[in-house]
Amino acid sequence: MRIAVGLGKTDGQARLERQGISRRDFMKFCTAVAVTMGLGPSMASEVAAALTGKRASVVYLHCAECTGCSEALLRTYKPFIDSLILDTISLDYHETIMAAAGEAAEEALDKAIKNPDGYIAVVEGAIPMADGGKFGYVGGHTMYDLCKRVLPGAKAVITMGTCAAYGGVQAAKPNPTGSVGVNEAFADMGVKAINLPGCPPNPLNFVGTVVAFLQGREIRLDELGRPLMFFGKTVHELCERLPHFEAGEFAPSFDSEEARKGWCLYDLGCKGPSTYNNCPKVLFNDTNWPVRAGHPCIGCSEPGFWDELTPFYKN
Repeated sequence: MRIAVGLGKTDGQARLERQGISRRDFMKFCTAVAVTMGLGPSMASEVAAALTGKRASVVYLHCAECTGCSEALLRTYKPFIDSLILDTISLDYHETIMAAAGEAAEEALDKAIKNPDGYIAVVEGAIPMADGGKFGYVGGHTMYDLCKRVLPGAKAVITMGTCAAYGGVQAAKPNPTGSVGVNEAFADMGVKAINLPGCPPNPLNFVGTVVAFLQGREIRLDELGRPLMFFGKTVHELCERLPHFEAGEFAPSFDSEEARKGWCLYDLGCKGPSTYNNCPKVLFNDTNWPVRAGHPCIGCSEPGFWDELTPFYKN
């Protein structure tokens, strides 16, 4: 069954129908987003309304990063991200996937930030600050100057990944590029970004944040700027191996029988007790997350995790 197009249907629904997205897949996705936001499955229709209303303009900037956050977003499936999210938001600038290059890309950015309806800015990657920002350029402009041009005028700023939120791996010692997170770099300009840390973050957390903003919902943040609806509990509290932790059952090695039985990985370096994220609850691609796959949590959504939480296989 396809999403019907006709009297009373929104442009968004028509776009999805043209992409061949079934109502079943669309509503399943909206249900997953609603649950991720802590709203419950019954709110899926409100999520659907937000995603099929007037398309929000999004300007997505890349700074010092590996593009892994974009890769995670683009590899979302059921339905695929290109046939859903890219059709329900207007992604007007994204250096990695846009067809335009050179002057055409500059013109696209200039047009997007002059949108009379405003725009949402998303930043992936840390901001190099050393030596006047000369460690990172895009189109002849430093990453700092590019963000300075775009972020203060945005209706909302979202950091995608730990690098943009807190500096991430780029800010690890000795940090020769002077990389910092968006809020640290632009606080004096009034920028207060919503941080979605993770290496990479779960795409559903990004979609949920955009939906909440489009709905005009209050997005309650913790002291690190993370939405409490996604980062309100520790990985440890949500982990399916928690009963083994409470029973004192710890895997002695990765290749042990205890590890194969799903015993707790705390003695192998798991940082779940000190890491806030919803990874156990919101699986990547509705399939898996590191601890279920047999690898300890490394605390990648925490500030300074690369320096402060290493070595990753010891506690």
